[in-house]
Amino acid sequence: LELVESGGNLVQPGGSLTLSCVASGLSLDYYAIGWFRQAPGKEREGISCISTANGSIYFTDDVKGRFTISRDIGKNTVYLKMDNLKPGDTAVYYCFTVWGGLGHWGQGTQVTVSS
Repeated sequence: LELVESGGNLVQPGGSLTLSCVASGLSLDYYAIGWFRQAPGKEREGISCISTANGSIYFTDDVKGRFTISRDIGKNTVYLKMDNLKPGDTAVYYCFTVWGGLGHWGQGTQVTVSS
């Protein structure tokens, strides 16, 4: 099993980015994927999740209305589209799943929001 994130970049406040998480070794038909982020000096926090089957989604209040999560099962990829980015969104973003009873993380992708 491998999760690989990409799409992080430097962006100005108010800008947009779309992150990708490609999952190898599992099917998104059966496993939920979550997005977490960790800002410097802070704990890692969960911000969004897309579940299996009906693809139900979840967002924390901090990103609700600005971030969108979606998935392409054929590409085994989950996307996190981030709009109206703020400096407080600066963090390393990780995708996560539970497989075989264990949590699995990607390597992370850096998002920096700054003018």
